[in-house]
Amino acid sequence: MSRTEPTFPLISRRRGVGLTGGTRRSSHRGIGFEIASSRPYRRGDSVRAIDWKASARLSSARESDDFVVREHFAEDRPRVVVVVDRRPSMSLYPPELPWLHKPAAVAVAGRMIVESALAAQGLPGYLDLADPLAPQWLAPHLRQNAARIREHHLPHTDYTAPADNLTRAVRHLARARGDMPPGTFVFVLSDFLAPPAPAVWRTAASLGWDVVPVIVQDPRWEQSFPAVSGFALPLAAPGDGALRLVRLTRREAAERREGNQQRLDGLLRTFAAVELDPILLSSDDAAEILSAFLRWHDRRQLRLRRRRA
Repeated sequence: MSRTEPTFPLISRRRGVGLTGGTRRSSHRGIGFEIASSRPYRRGDSVRAIDWKASARLSSARESDDFVVREHFAEDRPRVVVVVDRRPSMSLYPPELPWLHKPAAVAVAGRMIVESALAAQGLPGYLDLADPLAPQWLAPHLRQNAARIREHHLPHTDYTAPADNLTRAVRHLARARGDMPPGTFVFVLSDFLAPPAPAVWRTAASLGWDVVPVIVQDPRWEQSFPAVSGFALPLAAPGDGALRLVRLTRREAAERREGNQQRLDGLLRTFAAVELDPILLSSDDAAEILSAFLRWHDRRQLRLRRRRA
């Protein structure tokens, strides 16, 4: 797919990250491509930072085992990871029904995030745990990841992840934090019908990541509930997504509507309590999804202006 997707500006909570223009070299050391200097190896340094040729020359001259580590100038190049929840409920509803087809919304939103990362000269990455024993993980190292995410990962139709896969995803990212410096954007695409505990989000925040929940819910059946009663409906269970025929009374339908609305309100309150700014998607239409991302951008921009005032 060519780069024709609409994009939105990335604005980070951290200064100097999430630029809408090109990459800038920082004066401090960190993750980057341009070599700043070399120094002797210290305990805890990454093996990937070792300059093996320089180490061999120094070891040969000193007749001992000495290692030289390269230091790089850090870059204000944003890193952006797309995390997709692949529980069974995320495969609802079939595209032939007049409701939100979540896989389509995820694919459109995921492509939009990737293209926005590229527009900001950023590095995209991807994670899903459809198979928890074989995570689909692309570290945000290369701009070339974008094509693989768009064409291979996002179109997948496997929605077999366990209920706690988002908790596992954060743990996986924490183990890979060497590839995800503070300020990394982590967009989590899920219906959050089985949300992680607030402590999971606090763990991600403690690592300095900019976590953005992207809530993908059908506005009729998950954010609300229609006034139906008297006949059997195929309704999905939140946990496993399995369809079951249920006959509801008018009162039961009203209770489900109130319960769904309260669930969404509670989810938004939870995100506010851990200082996360979610994006709510209720459609797989690209224009509506773009509008939701732009509203998120506007909210962040307004907060930054208030802080500077």
